Amino acid sequence: MVIDGRYVRLEPLDATKHTDDLFEASHGADHIERKAASEDPLFFAIIDKRSGKAVGYETLMRIDTIHRVIEVGNIMYGSPLQKTPGATEAQYLLMRYVFDTLGYRRYEWKCNALNEPSRRAAERFGFSFEGIFRFHMLVRGRNRDTAWYSILAPEWPAQKAAFEAWLNPENFDAKGHQKKRLNEFK
Repeated sequence: MVIDGRYVRLEPLDATKHTDDLFEASHGADHIERKAASEDPLFFAIIDKRSGKAVGYETLMRIDTIHRVIEVGNIMYGSPLQKTPGATEAQYLLMRYVFDTLGYRRYEWKCNALNEPSRRAAERFGFSFEGIFRFHMLVRGRNRDTAWYSILAPEWPAQKAAFEAWLNPENFDAKGHQKKRLNEFK
């Protein structure tokens, strides 16, 4: 399955096809074969449409088909994707797939409560903060508090409209800079 956008497309992660690009994009070793074989988390490579190269990945995880709840996670944006319209579009494409194609009712984002960049990203992408799960996990022998965020199916139409307005080419100047921020469309 391929999810196509204006700037990027999402496609199932393939170790043979994406390893070299992702290694280059992440500047480090990656266990792409193991990731590509996984079904939960389910990895999607993020392909830059201009270069045709894999520039990152993101996953759907903790897939609960009975309750129709799913989480986005394991997000890696290589430097060619960071702070580009494609980075935002990659999130939008996965959300659209979750709500419009799969019919899920709850989309979650969780991160270490101390990870301020991830928390800001969740809020920028329209996730609502739900709280901190204290001592949620042990990571490297230490307690980790987890910040939980979500978007619910009834909230999706407004979020979708905001993303589509932001991603519209008219929202970018000749140098590719945004004219209005995503939250200005909400």
